[in-house]
Amino acid sequence: MSAPIRTLMFAPANDSRKSLKAIAIGASAVCLDLEDAVAQTEKAAARVIVTETLQDPSVEGAQVHVRINGVDTEFSDADLDALAPSLSRLAGLLIPMVESPDQVRHVADRLDALEREQGIEAGAIRLISIAETAKGVLAAPAVATCTPRLRTLLLGPADLSNDLGVELTADGYELFHVRSQLVLAACAAGLEQPVDGPYLSLSDDEGCATAATWARRLGFQGKMVLHPRQLPIVAGVFAPTADEVTWAHAVVAAFAENEAKGVSAFTLEDGTFVDYPVVYRAQAILRDAGV
Repeated sequence: MSAPIRTLMFAPANDSRKSLKAIAIGASAVCLDLEDAVAQTEKAAARVIVTETLQDPSVEGAQVHVRINGVDTEFSDADLDALAPSLSRLAGLLIPMVESPDQVRHVADRLDALEREQGIEAGAIRLISIAETAKGVLAAPAVATCTPRLRTLLLGPADLSNDLGVELTADGYELFHVRSQLVLAACAAGLEQPVDGPYLSLSDDEGCATAATWARRLGFQGKMVLHPRQLPIVAGVFAPTADEVTWAHAVVAAFAENEAKGVSAFTLEDGTFVDYPVVYRAQAILRDAGV
């Protein structure tokens, strides 16, 4: 399994300088955006620029993605054709405005053909589907099971809040149900935990931390970031705390001792009940912490 996407840094695909800066800044993954970040009159030029950017040596080994334009637009197939020679440099593609499994299958089928043409291992390019409308959220369970290429789901709060007629807040109560829906859909389908969308108030560090904290509590693996100042905030929220690591070490050690005696369920001195699911959680925290 790929390393978790704790921070997904976005950059406009038609600006090579910003794209390369985003790749070098240390995010878990990067997405070069051909969709909302590029005006319709600049789409063709952006395709040329992004393919040139993808040949930069810094892209080698980096978790670089491209967000193509929506499948129902006139631009998405041209995006895929332009990216074909550079597919081996990509970790995956993001598909915006997804409202049905057929939209994701369309991209998956195109990738099947393009990978064959380019001599790339079948299925190498993973997909992340973005839910940005009410229809997209309700379709998430079906979308999540539509292709083996799908890595996970991503929430697009800007378009979704407009669709629902709600105002976005840092604590995110207005989208609490939506976020839970995506987590359930991804988990039930055996996908990675979903990725939360960006916090749009770029100068509000406290709000960014609050939004990231709620996303983590609800079961997201990470969050999209739009500005470098958000990167350490989000990364810090999603990193295991010292207390969590200490707790996890204690659980794993106590379980090893008790399991050797034939006991798989017991209580720690602090009252924590431990059995296999709790141990799996502790092991996951230690893996995430790199210890």
